[in-house]
Amino acid sequence: MKIAIVDSGGANLASVKDALERLGVEGELTADARKIRAADKVLLPGVGSAADAMERLKARGLVETLRGLKRPALGICLGMQLLFESSDEGPTPCLGVLPGAVAKIRADAPIPHMGWNRLATDGKRSPLLAGIEAGSFFYFVHSYRGPWGDWVRGWCEYGERIPAVVEKDNFFGVQFHPERSGAAGARLLGNFLAL
Repeated sequence: MKIAIVDSGGANLASVKDALERLGVEGELTADARKIRAADKVLLPGVGSAADAMERLKARGLVETLRGLKRPALGICLGMQLLFESSDEGPTPCLGVLPGAVAKIRADAPIPHMGWNRLATDGKRSPLLAGIEAGSFFYFVHSYRGPWGDWVRGWCEYGERIPAVVEKDNFFGVQFHPERSGAAGARLLGNFLAL
């Protein structure tokens, strides 16, 4: 199985690669559009600002490549936010594979949202969550949140309900860092690899 980890310049690239290796899978860190298109699975990690990340993706000629993926793709943290049409951070246009705009977390909660939080789900469970108990803890570090819609498969409470797992067609996203979320995060990554 070929796993492409998109080199978006994010600080979590090495930890995502290490998390895959702990699962016995080698992911290739790449900004090569051909390798990304040929991969069986694609991970889009990200840390930092949406505007900077989108500028790096544009400079590397990866925007259309990512939009056109037909195989399973997983956005992690900022990578999930980049799946939406735009972000208020900047503001900046994003990949647009999910509708709506990413917005800042409500001001009555400390920003950034950093630390462990329980994941809540409803009846529309994602295959990413197979074998993961409701209320499991995942590790979050972010200041912006995705919009609500029928693509939301899990959320956390942090001053408001924050979409934490999204899914549309072959695109998946998690607001938290599965690579830093212990056994539950490892299970989620394993579920993604098994899609």
